[in-house]
Amino acid sequence: MELFKTDRKSPLAWRMQPKDLNDFVGQLHILGKGKPLREAIERDLIVSLILYGPPGTGKTALAHIIARKTQAMFISLNAVTSGIGDIKAALKDARSANRAILFIDEIHRFNKVQQDALLPDVENGVVTLVGASTQNPFFSIIPALSSRSMIFQLNPLSEDEIKELLKRALEDNDNGIGEFKINVNPDAMAYIATASGGDARKALNTLEMGFFIINSTNRKCFDIELAKEVLQKKSLYYSEDEHYDTISAFIKSMRGSDPDAVLYWLAKMIEAGEDPLFIARRIVICASEDVGNADPRALQVAVSAYHAVESIGMPEGRIPLAQAAIYLTMAPKSNASYKGIEKALACVREERLSPVPSHLKSTGYKGASRLGAGIGYKYPHDFKGHHVEQQYVKGSKTFFFPTEEGYEKIFRERVAKRRSRQL
Repeated sequence: MELFKTDRKSPLAWRMQPKDLNDFVGQLHILGKGKPLREAIERDLIVSLILYGPPGTGKTALAHIIARKTQAMFISLNAVTSGIGDIKAALKDARSANRAILFIDEIHRFNKVQQDALLPDVENGVVTLVGASTQNPFFSIIPALSSRSMIFQLNPLSEDEIKELLKRALEDNDNGIGEFKINVNPDAMAYIATASGGDARKALNTLEMGFFIINSTNRKCFDIELAKEVLQKKSLYYSEDEHYDTISAFIKSMRGSDPDAVLYWLAKMIEAGEDPLFIARRIVICASEDVGNADPRALQVAVSAYHAVESIGMPEGRIPLAQAAIYLTMAPKSNASYKGIEKALACVREERLSPVPSHLKSTGYKGASRLGAGIGYKYPHDFKGHHVEQQYVKGSKTFFFPTEEGYEKIFRERVAKRRSRQL
């Protein structure tokens, strides 16, 4: 247990780690009274599990609580600094104990070979694995390992929970900074709680840095100006999971015609440093998939925005991105083209291919007429309305079902008339 002893030289966030579950702030959905994980920790009946969530939500702190509570040998590794040799040594130690728990922080940093090395001993019960990851374990952990582990997701702390942690640090004389009687203005406390983005470590580091500044200057109190000076920029967690989840929310908000949500998710991606061309490509896809021919101009707007961003870059590129996204959001919607090509592809893949009718075959080579190619073809522009009835594909195949939205309503009327003549 020496590993987890605190001292005044350690960072405030480290010193303020909870010693037991009663001191743990947040994550009531998995650690509230009567919850299975809490019961397992309190009864020392831990099975292999992976703690998954953003930084500063208590994954490592929870592992330390398990270490204090369990009677098993507790072995700790950090995937950032550990190699295959460290894994083998840890597993060797585990085999010498009656019962062992192996905690691996940042487990998603281990490659497949390193994760594979854990599998036999986890599977045989030689060691109980406790992993901490900021990335979705279904993406970052090999299936054989994740399927043998309980997965618990930790959420960003609420503003009230962050305030509670800050209050504790300000009042704690032993591990916090209570003995120095620092006066933190309520608006500064509120700003830290908001700007830390649910990251307890970020909030406590901000408090500690502000404390150092006050101690070395003539400042009277910790005010909001000091909080802004220390934080510089709001914390914005944007992992690989957030990358996919946020672009999904952005696209679904365009599809759902909510301009405010669209601008919010777009702003989040821009502020997080998302590749603007990635955003632009998704807007282009949405223009065809979700707007389609209900407003054919949507694709032109989207492609123009892509080229504009490609030409001018950021930060100015945010403007054409916003313009195009709003245009698509407010445009009438149709997925008839998308559904049509999906049905046609399924037909081509699953059914017997239809031969090209002779009158539609190419005539651009010598001797084509001797093979019957092009004979009987009717040139539509020679007929009234530039349309003439003739067979274009063998059999009855219907893939395109235009909606009554926007310009596609005209398509619907034309298609209905022409199909009725073919019956």
